[in-house]
Amino acid sequence: MALFKFFATTFFPTVRAEDEEAELVDPQSALREKCQSNGNIQALYSKYQECNDRVNGKSKTTETCMEELFDYVTELDHCASHHLFSKLK
Repeated sequence: MALFKFFATTFFPTVRAEDEEAELVDPQSALREKCQSNGNIQALYSKYQECNDRVNGKSKTTETCMEELFDYVTELDHCASHHLFSKLK
């Protein structure tokens, strides 16, 4: 039995979790929250919310707020991407 244990530990390494109970935090979400305080991004979010309010206030419309949403998310991701890859292991 001791010989089996020797071979098992030698040829089949074991992997253990560092801390199973630690709550994982997505670095992208944390960076996005920081970036939302940027003045340009706040302005894009306000523009998106105005469009949303306008569209929801109408009963029949073909207008969508996709352009405003894409502008906002693109700028938010651009801001977060500057620091995101330094946070990854």
